[in-house]
Amino acid sequence: MIVDSPFKLVLGLGTGAMFGALLQKGQVGKYEVILDQLLLREGRVLRTMGTAIAVGSVGVHALARAGYTQLQIKPLRLGSVIPGAALFGTGLALLGYCPGTTLTAIGEGRRDATVGALGMLTGALLYVRAYPTLKPALEAGDFGKVTLPQATRTSPWPWVAALGAAVLAGTLAFRER
Repeated sequence: MIVDSPFKLVLGLGTGAMFGALLQKGQVGKYEVILDQLLLREGRVLRTMGTAIAVGSVGVHALARAGYTQLQIKPLRLGSVIPGAALFGTGLALLGYCPGTTLTAIGEGRRDATVGALGMLTGALLYVRAYPTLKPALEAGDFGKVTLPQATRTSPWPWVAALGAAVLAGTLAFRER
């Protein structure tokens, strides 16, 4: 078993706490805000999460390019991605929170989020118990460890720029009036 250094663990805890604070500051830990996003009434969640993803993408690729980290690509397995996305979307629609915003809402004292977190933990335990049976189906449609830059034999930077442009377009489309 690989054990990370205490510095890495503290850094992870610190960045996680900072991310949670930013989610709270952006008010995306509120059921009403997420519901309005799902109903396309407002774009606060899109702006917040899209910006986090775009900035994180630049940071990860810059750190990898500088040799400070290595990308650890997971295999693209449609047997895992499609049902996982469906479960995530269903949970988000029913609960009104994703895992990160659930923890933010718990920090704000929202009891419905606590019930949701217990449901997530129960689901995780059931998944672990069922994994040996589910494994063949989850590994179906395996395309290997492939990224868009690898598949297109291009640099990651045009993809990062395209992601940034998409986030900007989404931000403009859902800007506060």
